[in-house]
Amino acid sequence: MGTIGWPELLIILAVVLLIFGVGRIARVGGELGKGVSAFRDGLKEGKEEGEKETAEKKETTGGPTA
Repeated sequence: MGTIGWPELLIILAVVLLIFGVGRIARVGGELGKGVSAFRDGLKEGKEEGEKETAEKKETTGGPTA
């Protein structure tokens, strides 16, 4: 079985455009972009909360001991 090249990708794109239309594909692309953006924001917030918890644990235990 061969690999998918540019001609095959163009045929797939043409079929998708015929089935769904340009408007629906653009809307789905926009929603996908918003979803990725929200996911990244969630990761940032989770990382910041994790750093705060780590700092609080160091303060309550007196910091790292070496």
